[in-house]
Formats: sequence, structure tokens, C-alpha cells
Amino acid sequence: MSSVAGWTATPIDIIISVVVGYLVGSVPVANLVAKRRASIDLRDVGDHNPGFWNARETLGRMAAVPVFVGDVAKGLAAASVGALLADDGVWGMAYVAGGAAMVGHAWPVFARFVGGRSILAFLGTVLVAATVPTLIAIGLLVVVFVLTRSFATASRVGMLVLPFVQIAVEGPFRTAATGVLMTFIGLRFGQAALADRNRS
Repeated sequence: MSSVAGWTATPIDIIISVVVGYLVGSVPVANLVAKRRASIDLRDVGDHNPGFWNARETLGRMAAVPVFVGDVAKGLAAASVGALLADDGVWGMAYVAGGAAMVGHAWPVFARFVGGRSILAFLGTVLVAATVPTLIAIGLLVVVFVLTRSFATASRVGMLVLPFVQIAVEGPFRTAATGVLMTFIGLRFGQAALADRNRS
């Protein structure tokens, strides 16, 4: 049995969390919606990212709502499985399973391993693993959106503020775990930028 601050789990629990998280994350929600709505593959249009933003630009705001909900639900469901499997302290296993869902979203086995940037799967994960700081960050996001009417600006502010709120509320261990997942998102953006450069 492995034991880290805030996390006690068996190797079997970890394996189950990783496998379930990856498979849940691999469900290509955005492309399923796009094919149902317009018979298109989001990897071939717009910014070529099979995620919420490209779905919103390509299909329209209302058509992209199921994508937003579905991608958040992937991280939330995976992290919840990890939390339920934890023997003592839910947050460590929630990060493991949610992180696996993010990997699945980025490289989905059900979509030729070409996926999105995992932002909404991350949001679902931290809603379970870091509930209070995430809700505070979402509250700030809403305030910024009301003031600026720009969801892009508001979401960036919420993402930037989250680790600062979390370290104040939950301490360094959970904040470090959140930082690992945020770094993964940063790497995915870098990978997407390189792919765009190679296309041009």
C-alpha cells in the first residue's frame, strides 16, 4: 500500500484509477457532437482542436454546450472514481484518475490518439480534488466575465488565480499536484503551436 500526505491507496486502486480515467477521458465528446450536428471532424476544421473552443467557433455557441458539459464531466467522473477508491484521503487518487482522464482526452484511444488540450477535463478534475479553491476561482471568473463580457479573459484569470487561492486554502501538496496538471495543459498548447507552424 502506498502512502503520501493526504493519500493512501493500494497498487490495484491506482491501476484501476488510471485505466478507468484514461478510458473515460478518451471518449471524443466534441467530435461525437460535431459529427451528429454537422457531419464534420473538428480535427480537420478551425484550429484543428477537437474541443470546446473549436466546437463553439465551428458549430455555434449553443451547439457547443454539450461539449463543455461532456468534457468537464469526463474529468469529474474520473476524479470521483479515484476518490471513491481512496482508502484514506480522497485528493491524491482524484488527481491520479483525473490526470489519466486528461491524458485520455489529449491522446484518445477511441479517436486515433488525436485529441484536445484537456482544459475542461482539468476543470472537472479539480472540482473534485480541490473543490473549494476551484469554486472560488470560478466565482472570480464569473465576476471578470460580467465586467469584461469576455469568457476568454475571464477563464484565463480564473486559471491564473487558482493555484494562489489553493495554496492559501489547502497548502503546498495539493497545489503542487494542481501545478503538474496545469503544466500538462501548457505542454499541450506548446504541442498545438508546433503543429500549427508545421501546417503553415
